[in-house]
Amino acid sequence: MTAYFVRRLLLVIPTFIGITIMVFTITRFVPGGPIERIIAQTRAMQMGQDGNGSSSFRAGADSGQPLSQDQIQKLKEYYGFDKPILQSYFSWLSKVLQGDLGRSTRYQDPVWEMICQRIPISLYFGILSLILIYGICIPLGVAKAVRHKSRFDNFTSSLIFAGYAIPGWVAGVFMLVLFSSRFDVFPLGGLVSDFFNDMNFFEKIIDITWHTILPLFSYMIGSFTVMTLLMKNTLMDNLSADYVRTAIAKGLPFKKVVFRHALRNSLIPIATSFGNNISILLMGSFLIEKVFNINGMGLLGYESVIDRDYPVVMGVLVVSSLLFMVGNILSDLCVAMVDPRVRFK
Repeated sequence: MTAYFVRRLLLVIPTFIGITIMVFTITRFVPGGPIERIIAQTRAMQMGQDGNGSSSFRAGADSGQPLSQDQIQKLKEYYGFDKPILQSYFSWLSKVLQGDLGRSTRYQDPVWEMICQRIPISLYFGILSLILIYGICIPLGVAKAVRHKSRFDNFTSSLIFAGYAIPGWVAGVFMLVLFSSRFDVFPLGGLVSDFFNDMNFFEKIIDITWHTILPLFSYMIGSFTVMTLLMKNTLMDNLSADYVRTAIAKGLPFKKVVFRHALRNSLIPIATSFGNNISILLMGSFLIEKVFNINGMGLLGYESVIDRDYPVVMGVLVVSSLLFMVGNILSDLCVAMVDPRVRFK
């Protein structure tokens, strides 16, 4: 098994190179990069000066280009656009291996510092979501399986299917309108209040909790339904298996059959999705973070794509791709822990 996980870890290297070189190449051909933005801003400034009656310098005025070719060439050299794609990529990769993700072309801040400021927020919501999803969905799925077609099962199924039909960010908008705007029960957004620094320790905890409830519910609503039904259906399949009927026929109490035999086998599909859920939840959801004005990793990635801030795009990609690949390895490890029949060779 050790050799298997060593091979999986070694496969992370070519997979990471393949993902990053593909996105890196796409960023070179997508219009609206930093040079185009500088040209547009310069043109807008010169048009504003002309409108105020002041003189303005136009290099290349015949073509309407506000910058000269020498200036554009210097910008290309500054951003590394003057080199071939592969040469630029490996230059970027060598910096990444040294811990340098570059600087934002829009804010001029180090990308790593921007990610370090945002990732604790996504980790906070991601870890809470994972704990609540698995802590509630597994017991609820077990209860629904042993009480199949009962009133409890029908009622809870109606609730979770209604939740599954509503996207998390839509539920977030609805809750903001209802509980924040109309009834003023919860805050309208953000993670802390304006006077957070003036509060004592317990007031800070209460304030963060109060700001966490609505976005946390939005994070959970989609995965909650999937995990509950997966747990229920898998456990029902195992309860109808021959080994369970044999255990009951030998006189073993039904409760012990469920928790000692059927439940462990039913956790295998849950374990296979554990690693992927970690990578998805820890990176956040840009729609939910946009609705609640939470400056997490999801919103950072979304804004960097919209602004064509390619160093930030690549930095977010580095973190997300590594999390995803490590999550897949964790899924295999979880399966091996749950299912003793699994032996990776």
